[in-house]
Amino acid sequence: MIDFSLTVEQKALQKMAREFAQEVLKPLVRAADAEPDPQKGFQMIKPAYEKAYELGFATGFLPQEYGGGGLSNVDVLIAVEEIAAVDPGFGCVLLVNGLALMPLVWFGTEAQKKKWLTAACNDPTKSFLAGWVVSEPAGSPGGTANFDSPDPASGIRVTADLKNGEYVINGRKYWPSSSAGWDMKGADVNTVVVRTERAKGGKEGLSCILVPRGTAGVTYEPCIDKMGQRLNQNTDIHFKDARVPAENVFALGNGDLVISKAFTWSGPVAGIAAVGTARSAYEYTLNWAKTYTGGGPQPIIGHQNVGYMLSDIAMRIEASRYLCWKSGYYADLHDSENHALGAMAKIYPGEVGMQVVYDCMRVMGINSYDRRSHPLEKNLRDMLCFPIYDAGNMGMQRRKIWGVMAHPSFNPRAFMDNEAISFTKDMEGIGTVVTPPAAG
Repeated sequence: MIDFSLTVEQKALQKMAREFAQEVLKPLVRAADAEPDPQKGFQMIKPAYEKAYELGFATGFLPQEYGGGGLSNVDVLIAVEEIAAVDPGFGCVLLVNGLALMPLVWFGTEAQKKKWLTAACNDPTKSFLAGWVVSEPAGSPGGTANFDSPDPASGIRVTADLKNGEYVINGRKYWPSSSAGWDMKGADVNTVVVRTERAKGGKEGLSCILVPRGTAGVTYEPCIDKMGQRLNQNTDIHFKDARVPAENVFALGNGDLVISKAFTWSGPVAGIAAVGTARSAYEYTLNWAKTYTGGGPQPIIGHQNVGYMLSDIAMRIEASRYLCWKSGYYADLHDSENHALGAMAKIYPGEVGMQVVYDCMRVMGINSYDRRSHPLEKNLRDMLCFPIYDAGNMGMQRRKIWGVMAHPSFNPRAFMDNEAISFTKDMEGIGTVVTPPAAG
């Protein structure tokens, strides 16, 4: 039976997330967003993070056996929408814990899981942060979109060489969230994607390594000053002969699969955060249209153009939410192997959400541009990030869908029928080798 109703437990989770967002997080958002120093702004939301940790939002997606909440993917989406409706940057801080720690659930050894997941779920300070350290500076070569290229000179450039039982890490990462921690001395643990085989391409040469807080040779530059989602910390990290025990490595030679699956898991989470942001703009604008007359005899909701625009806005939000729920449901059926649907749920809500916020501003007119009196300016700044972060839509997410669909085994009705699709390395790398036009 197809049922879009929430269970009693899910309604309680939604209520708890909504009350947290409105009563604990919201009072901190305005000042933190306006803080010129991005690290200070990040530190200003620490009290809300500690409460979120206490309520289980920071680790609820992790297995119960390690102290996590054991939430389903759909459960996570229900909570995240409520939090992101107040601030998606804060929601991203919670999301990144999952990006960093869920790979251990899927690819880590039992010893690694017991050590790191248990610590993450049982922090007495309620401030445990995990960083997901993949992205690298743009350059030629540079960036991370071609992480799965067969060319060893492309994609991930941070190296980790095995020497005397330790991996020695060198290179630079740029954009990772939460990785510098609350004090710029490092998150409690960073999950870093590195090149462990310099002479091999992205499908063979990448691995993951756990870098604990306080590791010598790791330095954090001043945080990136962003346009929107300012409550989320983004960092410039330098590794100079940083040494980590060999026991901290996992997914040896399969870092590409970790990247693909992690950004698959996060796809519908980022998508539902875009839904929450769009919903916030829509609800504010709908109320505005029902009360603002524009100098006329009645509220502008009575004008056909306004009514039609708000109808389209509502439709886009509903469609986006259900795509995220479908992707989350599919992920729950198939151990988060929802690579194509996860990417769809990341792409569509973020790109449609851009149009939603813009159309809300068109309904409000110039008043929407007043950042002191109305929230739409912030909604727009925050929404701009969704199409370009979290394995950018044009860089990695669309290519993942393409790789699945191009494979000879692909069944175009698989999504409709909730049929499992096994994601394999031969679905990766599509489009990473481009033949330049002939000279002359």
